[in-house]
Amino acid sequence: MKLGLQIASFTWPGGTPAIGPTLGEIVRKADEVGFDSLWVMDHFWQIRGVGPVEDPMLEGWTTLGFMAAQTKRARLGLMVGGIHYRNPGLWVKAATTLDVLSGGRAWLGIGAAWNQAESEGLGFPFPPLGERFEMLEETLKIAHGMWEGELGSQREFHGRLFHAGRLLNSPQSLSRPRVPIMIGGGGEKKTLRLVAQYADATNVFGTPEGVARKYAILAEHCAAVGRDPDEIERSTLQNIRVTQDGGGDTETPTQIVDRFGDFSDAGAQHIIVGMRQLPDLDALELVGRSVIPQLRSLP
Repeated sequence: MKLGLQIASFTWPGGTPAIGPTLGEIVRKADEVGFDSLWVMDHFWQIRGVGPVEDPMLEGWTTLGFMAAQTKRARLGLMVGGIHYRNPGLWVKAATTLDVLSGGRAWLGIGAAWNQAESEGLGFPFPPLGERFEMLEETLKIAHGMWEGELGSQREFHGRLFHAGRLLNSPQSLSRPRVPIMIGGGGEKKTLRLVAQYADATNVFGTPEGVARKYAILAEHCAAVGRDPDEIERSTLQNIRVTQDGGGDTETPTQIVDRFGDFSDAGAQHIIVGMRQLPDLDALELVGRSVIPQLRSLP
């Protein structure tokens, strides 16, 4: 089983001047202790459940570029990109650029988005959900075309919403056959169908029983399009608070491994964790020393 780290908050001691140095320390430590992937959200305001909207939030692609320069081995991605924030060509060029400059470590994390208040507050058009799903599918088609061959398909693309005259992509991504695509969300009719048709990974939330249901529905969509579901990495986003003794509102490493073992039994292959303890580097060290080695032994 793989373990990833999502960094969802930048409200740290030292205020704005300390964000860059602190983030650098966190991602270097996470990379060093063995996290397989590092993620940031694609938001411009802080989201409910994490903090007030006035809390610091960084733009995602720029942040990933900074993180790439601080790390050597972990893959990097948005958890997940909001489809209406960028046009298709920019999505693919940004992911390709990150992949090339990181030595082949990028993810394209993308989804239909949800934060209407943020979009309206900053002037981003926020189409209805059905149209955002159309945008997502056309963007995925364009991505497959731009990551085809050595320079992209170079064909035209004509969708209902997007039109492109030449799907040229130079330099081409180092990751082949493409930068892996993760679609976030557990919508059973549309989102998981798009995963089956276009993606390399799925990310869903919930209990072990809940994610097992989502993975089973994904397998049904794969059967409908003639795809082997084992080609798609199954991931889930969860939260942890870890200490050696499990005191207070925390878990011991063994308790975390036991809990994640239930997700492994449910079919998860990659667990991406949020850690409210950040920027506590000792907590990252503990995960690397006492959690990751045990997770490696899970199926």
